[in-house]
Amino acid sequence: MNGGRACRQATGFTLIELLVTVAIVAILSTIALPMAQLAAQRGKEQELRTSLREIRSAIDAYKQSHDEGKATSGGKFGQSGNTVGTSGYPPSLQKLVEGVPDPTNPKPGSKIYFLRRVPRDPFSSDPTVPAEETWGKRAYESPPDEPRPGDDVFDVYSLAPGVGLNGVPYKEW
Repeated sequence: MNGGRACRQATGFTLIELLVTVAIVAILSTIALPMAQLAAQRGKEQELRTSLREIRSAIDAYKQSHDEGKATSGGKFGQSGNTVGTSGYPPSLQKLVEGVPDPTNPKPGSKIYFLRRVPRDPFSSDPTVPAEETWGKRAYESPPDEPRPGDDVFDVYSLAPGVGLNGVPYKEW
């Protein structure tokens, strides 16, 4: 034995070891936080691209159906099957969800639908605003460099004030 002396073994960490560990964790978190924010922005931008593509495809399908005489708003028809005095674009984004009567289908009351729901602009911060109102709308008659709403919806754009990771403002996507 060791002559009555109790042998103690030190357990635990020293103050220096704890300080070094805290410093390493702090450095790693300062690197990880901007990366997480970048990943979140990249995800929102991807969702914006997808939503714009979905809405624009539905608008194009509406226009094509109108030009083919399928999606009509009623009224007097011209020789090409279009309603006289209209651009052929939907009057609102909600019209793409509600659908339009299909005169080519023999089943009464049949409709053509273009969207299941209007997607929300992912950069819109107010969840109480209806999805259709989160988008800027450009009428057929408005110039491309100064989009304005009007009697129809020719195109949509984001109302977000920021600039994307690609350097292009969101409203120009």
